[in-house]
Amino acid sequence: MPGYVIGNFFIYAMINAFTPGPGNVLALNTVTNYGWKRGKPLFFGIFTGYFVVEILCAIFVFGVSTVLPSMLGVMKYIGAAYILWLAIHMAISKPTESSDGKSASFMKGFLLQFVNVKIYLFGITALTGYVTNYSTEFGTLILFELIIATIGTIATSTWVGVGLLIQRVYQQHYRVINIVLAATLMECVYSMLK
Repeated sequence: MPGYVIGNFFIYAMINAFTPGPGNVLALNTVTNYGWKRGKPLFFGIFTGYFVVEILCAIFVFGVSTVLPSMLGVMKYIGAAYILWLAIHMAISKPTESSDGKSASFMKGFLLQFVNVKIYLFGITALTGYVTNYSTEFGTLILFELIIATIGTIATSTWVGVGLLIQRVYQQHYRVINIVLAATLMECVYSMLK
């Protein structure tokens, strides 16, 4: 694979991973509401889900082309509904809600990634746009999807870090910040459905 193709792959992966998406926005909101310690299960759920979904994308690109396209169509609407629910919940939440941390669960973060159409499209597009012209070997596809998931995990961790930095400001201005974050999620829903 030529160096410029690998470079373009990494540019595409970085831009996609660091732009606001459901996982990044939920991670930011969770850390500002619950802090790192109580939000940690959700973050690890997001990270784990990212890797599992990207491995599924590699399997799809490798050969399950008759099953996943119809699932993506259905998942788009399930994902949009779930992200809409997250946006509404985020807009009305308060920093003191769910102080027991139940809202920041591993499963919530993990399951988010299964309805996060952005990362499916991200993984499939990256492989078909940059990798499959040079290799369709399963190991190669898995390697590039693991790279994508690693970059995505770094991006989400960055959003968590930003959330830690603004946590005090958030406590004072949570309503405005929650509405902005919810609007960002609404834009995700809009872009999924248009």
